[in-house]
Amino acid sequence: MKKEDRTRKTAKQAGKKAAPVAAETTAEGGIADAASGEGTRPQPGRRLAVSLSGTNLARASDYNQRIVLQAVRLAGETTRIALANQTGLTPPTIANITTRLEDMGLVAQVGRKHGGRGQPALRLAINPDGAFAIGLNVDRDHITLVTLDLAGEVRSRITREVRFAMPADVVTIIAADLDRLLADGGVDRDRILGVGVARPDDLGGIALPHKPAGYESWSKVDFCDLLKDVLPWPIHVDNDAAAAALGEAQGVGGQDRPSFFYLLISAGLGGGPVIDGSYYRGARLRSGEIGLLPDPGGAEPGALVQDTVSLSAIEERLELAGRKLERLEDLLALDPVMATTIDQWIADATRALTVPLVAVSCLLDPDAILIGGRLPLPLIQRLSARIEAALGQVPMPNRVPVQPAQMASDAPAIGAAILPLLDQLLPSDTILMQAGRTLEI
Repeated sequence: MKKEDRTRKTAKQAGKKAAPVAAETTAEGGIADAASGEGTRPQPGRRLAVSLSGTNLARASDYNQRIVLQAVRLAGETTRIALANQTGLTPPTIANITTRLEDMGLVAQVGRKHGGRGQPALRLAINPDGAFAIGLNVDRDHITLVTLDLAGEVRSRITREVRFAMPADVVTIIAADLDRLLADGGVDRDRILGVGVARPDDLGGIALPHKPAGYESWSKVDFCDLLKDVLPWPIHVDNDAAAAALGEAQGVGGQDRPSFFYLLISAGLGGGPVIDGSYYRGARLRSGEIGLLPDPGGAEPGALVQDTVSLSAIEERLELAGRKLERLEDLLALDPVMATTIDQWIADATRALTVPLVAVSCLLDPDAILIGGRLPLPLIQRLSARIEAALGQVPMPNRVPVQPAQMASDAPAIGAAILPLLDQLLPSDTILMQAGRTLEI
């Protein structure tokens, strides 16, 4: 079967408006499966073969430009000399690249650095308004939209607390909220690079409390076809935990801990392994499914880890205790019944996660285990401390720190918004790989 890139090419420069697309993509490239509703992902067994490819000057030049742009982005302010020292590129190459980035409106001169010998060096910084992206997170208990600028700052955010939204509901909500989202963020439509969509795998297939009849229809939905009329930009679709992990890896903290395991507590439970700054998807593109591991200590035979460690599980426990969860902030309320329920949940979640995270620690040896999601930060902090203490009681080669993720509860939406930036502007090792050199495995 002929492999083809079904995504229409967007602007080579950020200022040119992009055309609507006809297929879903992710940052790594691959072939979309429209029948299943899955976004474009690398084909199993493909990446190693492609990684044996050489590169050409055009791709190397593009990669160098992405590296320089990312270096400016992470530095806040920098100089050409500092960029040359950091990247290993020659000063003339840095001068050419930064001039090109200025012409594209992505980098701006912000003055000169005084205090040294000779001519004061030009200071360079990212132009936050040089490019924008939209992030969409569709989950079983909410829909979140964010806009992200080139500096990585969230410019606007809208969340709808909608339980088990159907496909038509998602389209209606986006159509109603998009103009306000862009206006609130001061976003220039002509500089939007694309839309990232983060959703759980098996969105309609996982059994959760209160799931309505017909919700399984999500398994047949192609997100690009669903959204193309309301979001007329290139669309990139990914797993929610993967998007959150990618977003974390692209932040400043990602430079300090290039390898980590991201634990996303949402309506379900997902995980994301990042190794040396790259998200590892696995042979069948389903790595990190920690929530689907069996939990021998669970309340019922055949219990899974996410039957305990998820917002759905918390909500179910509160209902049994006679409390209805209206807002996530209510989890911090000074209600003795709710507080007792949460205390017990943290204890049970620690038990359910200890053995899986021992395996993660021993097999991957990450710099850290990061916990994120919509759970209020004080509860994530408590859970992180309890899990780290529990792991400390297990004899292991190394003690892996367990910490709250740096990104906020909107991590999947923010990470999704980074996907278009990765596709067009930020460094990715796939940029160096030439297309069309896949080996048959």
